[in-house]
Amino acid sequence: MAPGRAASAPAAAARSPIELLRHLDVVIVAIALPVGLILGAPALGFLLGIGAWLVQRGLAYADRRWIARAREPGSRLGLDIADSFARIWLLAGAIVVAGAVGGRSDGLAAALTIFAAYSVAFATRLASGRGGFER
Repeated sequence: MAPGRAASAPAAAARSPIELLRHLDVVIVAIALPVGLILGAPALGFLLGIGAWLVQRGLAYADRRWIARAREPGSRLGLDIADSFARIWLLAGAIVVAGAVGGRSDGLAAALTIFAAYSVAFATRLASGRGGFER
């Protein structure tokens, strides 16, 4: 075995719990999907909430990489603000669509799903001690 590989194996093993912590919200959403549907959560709202959360997490990951390539600090700041607001509007839009199309219970289900996922993401972000969980 090459020396570089032996040295990188412990580093990869040490990163694994940190990576799981950074994506704990996605793991919990994936576990909650079948449980919520089996327990009778309003399907449209629940699925829209989960779908919107996963889409915004994917966008956050892609946007972080795109923003990191910006050369000017002002450009980075502007892109970061635009990214944050766009993802918030995506989540809010999913709640409104769920409520308008499916009714109040679907809107509430979408709002509670997004709230729960955001709460887990926020707590893991604080626990990790780093500036962002998308990196």
